[in-house]
Amino acid sequence: MTSRSAVLPHERRKGESALSDFADYVERQQAVRYPLNAGAAGASAATTASPSTTSTAPTSVTSAANRDDTLDELDDILDALDLDDAVPLIPMRQLLTAPGDETSAGDADANFVALSTLLAERIDEGNGEAVLDLGFEHTGDTLGLTRDQWAVALARVERAADRAGADCELLLTRNLGGPLDVVQEGGNGAGASAGAGAGTGVGSATDCTGKLMIRRRPRKVEDVIETRIAVVGNVDAGKSSLLGVLVKGDLDDGRGRARVNLFRHKHEFETGRTSSVGMEILGFDTRGRVVASDTPGRKLSWEEIGKRSAKVITFTDLAGHERYLRTTMFGMMSTAPNYCLLMVAANNGLIGMSKEHLGIALALNVPIMVIITKIDICPPNILAETITQITRVLKSPGARKIPIFIKNRDDCVNTATQFVSQRICPVFQISNVTGQNLDLVRTFLNILPHHGRYDAGGAFEFHVNDTYSVPFVGTVVSGIVKSGVAHAGDAIWIGPDTNGHFAPTSIRSIERKRLGVPAASAGQSASFALKKMRRKDVRKGQVVLHRTDDSTPPRVYREFVAEVLILSHATTIKHKYQATVHVGPVHQTCAIVDMDRPLLRTGERALVAFRFLQRPEFLVPGDRLLFREGRTKGLGIIKSVGYDPSHPLMSKPAAGGDEAEAETETEINVEAAAPTTTK
Repeated sequence: MTSRSAVLPHERRKGESALSDFADYVERQQAVRYPLNAGAAGASAATTASPSTTSTAPTSVTSAANRDDTLDELDDILDALDLDDAVPLIPMRQLLTAPGDETSAGDADANFVALSTLLAERIDEGNGEAVLDLGFEHTGDTLGLTRDQWAVALARVERAADRAGADCELLLTRNLGGPLDVVQEGGNGAGASAGAGAGTGVGSATDCTGKLMIRRRPRKVEDVIETRIAVVGNVDAGKSSLLGVLVKGDLDDGRGRARVNLFRHKHEFETGRTSSVGMEILGFDTRGRVVASDTPGRKLSWEEIGKRSAKVITFTDLAGHERYLRTTMFGMMSTAPNYCLLMVAANNGLIGMSKEHLGIALALNVPIMVIITKIDICPPNILAETITQITRVLKSPGARKIPIFIKNRDDCVNTATQFVSQRICPVFQISNVTGQNLDLVRTFLNILPHHGRYDAGGAFEFHVNDTYSVPFVGTVVSGIVKSGVAHAGDAIWIGPDTNGHFAPTSIRSIERKRLGVPAASAGQSASFALKKMRRKDVRKGQVVLHRTDDSTPPRVYREFVAEVLILSHATTIKHKYQATVHVGPVHQTCAIVDMDRPLLRTGERALVAFRFLQRPEFLVPGDRLLFREGRTKGLGIIKSVGYDPSHPLMSKPAAGGDEAEAETETEINVEAAAPTTTK
């Protein structure tokens, strides 16, 4: 029975205070499952890169202490071997302004080749793109370029990028004049903080500097950069309207015309409210221009956008009504978003489901950006109250975010390049009717760095979040590749079904953004056409795994053990308590069969054994989970799969003490992640 008792204020604050710390703890535990990936490798390389280039790769999850210990060990080894592989960096002034002939084929000068190599390395670190601070030395000191020297340096960077197979886009300049020039004292907090970092200072009043986006030209469809953003917020916050304006390019008429193209069901047209998980994409070319139709009012197809884009933003439009919270939670968990876009109506503020959605994003440790809509119809005093409320919530102990209000292009560019830090939260104020500040949103999305942790070298694992039956093709499943790589023609297992069995099949073809590709790798969304499979035999929440001739079906479980944190509950949680558990695309009712303490209350942590009530599922230690039942909410991380009643959890130490002690006591059982028999 759903509990409707009110949660006391001090209990609510206790849960909110524990949320941020536990989310950080879960993020560190995720590193056990994903020990190495392209993004983390790029971030590690970026730490040793020159400060004058800001890579868009995400930061590594390795702690500073562990990283320092590793570096000390490497230094000792190099000293013992008497090796010195350090290559001295060529000064940026020499790379950018030294005379040379880089135009003659096969006879380019060493400085030009070194500059081209440097740009190629930074592009690789940023997963296909990088931001260059032009006019700064490796140390972060300004070069003091004049306008003539700036023109020479910019031309050389463009030629070097072209040699590396990339194009340049000028984001902003200083002391050069023109529409992209910004004043030195501009900015509100992002610019000031950026100025303190290497490569982002502003030098004297006459130094010519700027920022360039360098993006690789995709040779094939699978080279296109993909970023997934979940769009959440309370009902009538303007989520679908904003996506309609961004994707189609036309402004809204104030009565919801822009959102019509995003609706999928008849009742959505009638009520104007989203009730399902909608998908839309926005493409950018190599020079940062939005890929749109030349015909006014015409919306490009996904195939056209995919062919003409170098970077694609995939928006997941989620429902805002409380009635569809389960659908929204499924969309947040199954699509594995890189970012979360929280929409807040200026005339309503942060009310209703907005706080629920914010809590889910914080629990998943997804970077958050806020867009305040409808500022054209909101009185100034109400808008000021909304801004104050958002600031207070973001700075609360449960969120611990630093709101950065984006007011100009300087704020936009500096904040976007630093958004790898999850402690900052950009806030925009826009209008879908007048178009105010929509250009800043597009610029921000264009620069937005890639974020995520995936294991491209691990075993193939694909999570199914939707199924289709396509005429003349057959059964198609779509979802996210969590690890590994899949190729067309690969033999696979898909399951489990109601009885926990996996079916052998193979991949007929693969599509990304409705374009055929030969393979799909970790972190990418894709669709697989399956051979000899009926749609009724596949469902949301299943997994696709690699199959060999001598492999046995993967093992599935009805029970699993997780470390959980109770965010909100009016009374106490005991044995036999039931709730809906979300683990990736899996969402099923579970019952608590054991705990390491007699009772659980708001803000407390514990080891809990769950049992699925309907069917067994394929789970991996290290997966995040969310569970809910009415107003009860909790989050956690799976520690082990399977449960032995002869070894109750109560005999283990409680997990509610010191965080470091909890991490030591409840290490993830990685060995259980690769079972070989079906249970």
